[in-house]
Order: sequence, then C-alpha cells, then structure tokens
Amino acid sequence: MKTAAMVVLAAGIVVILALVVRTVLSRKRHERLEGKYGTEYERLVRAGSPSEAAKEINRREKRHELLHIRSLMPEERKRFAADWQRTQSRFVDDPAGAVSEADRLVGALMTTRGYPVAEFDQRAADISVDHAPVVEHYRAAHDIALRHERREANTEDLRQALVHYRELFSELLEERVPANAGVTP
Repeated sequence: MKTAAMVVLAAGIVVILALVVRTVLSRKRHERLEGKYGTEYERLVRAGSPSEAAKEINRREKRHELLHIRSLMPEERKRFAADWQRTQSRFVDDPAGAVSEADRLVGALMTTRGYPVAEFDQRAADISVDHAPVVEHYRAAHDIALRHERREANTEDLRQALVHYRELFSELLEERVPANAGVTP
C-alpha cells in the first residue's frame, strides 16, 4: 500500500509540474506574440482565444516565408514619395478622390514590395507579419473607405482615412512621409 501511495504522489507531482511548465511556456508565448504583434494579436485573441490567435499568427508567418518581400530601390522610393505628396495635396480640393488614390497608391506600393494582391483581410494579414504596428491604421482607413462608398463618411472621416493610409504608406516606404498642412492628424 505504501508503494502505491508513493507512485500516486509521484504521478501527481509530475502532472502538477507539467501543468506549471505548460502555463509558463504559454505565458511566454503570449508575451512574445503580444510584444511583436501588439494590437493585431489582441484583436485575434478577442476574436477567439490566445491559442487560436497563436495558430493564426503561425499560419501568417509560414505564408509570409513563401513571399518574396523586398525593399524599394532608391528611385522607386522617390517616385512613391512624390506620388504620395501629390495625393495628399489633392485632399484639399477632392477629399474622396485623394482617399481613393491613397488606397490605390498603398496597393501599388504593396505590389512593388512583393505583397500579393488578394482580398483585404489577406493583405492585412500578410502585412501584419512585418508591420504589425500599422495594420490597425490599414484596417481603419479601409473601414472609412467602405463607409464612404455607402455615403456614410464625412470630410473629417476622409481626412482620418488619409492619415491612417499615410502611417501604413510611410512604414511600407521605409521612410517617414511628411504631413501636408491640409491633412495633419
């Protein structure tokens, strides 16, 4: 009887230690993902659970490994920066046109960098791997653009969309894009 009790006690200790190790590893994974992906990770956790969020991020990272993302050549960077300045300047006379152009320009920049052109959610997921801090800007700009299509966005909303697009654009351009006086945050 004494041996059986010792075996049960030892098995209990092993189970408790395994649970502690699992909890510590899970917490470390959560902290790592939260540190790297920030609000994007939090959004995924809210949509499911920490383990589902981790699986989704793992899926994104594996897909991202297959992409051929590249930096811009200096002349490409200059051209895109000049295009952005023209788009941003357009806002004063044509806010809706400037936002549509900003969306198109972001798409062109993504394509040039090597991001696949897919539906919005997949583009946002692809960008989140390297540019997690600005994905929320992309989502916000896209949401405003969709609201504008339904005629539910006003000029201030469009200004905010352009500011959000600028954050993403600057990140993808790998260079800060100066704010134009007409659309400062």
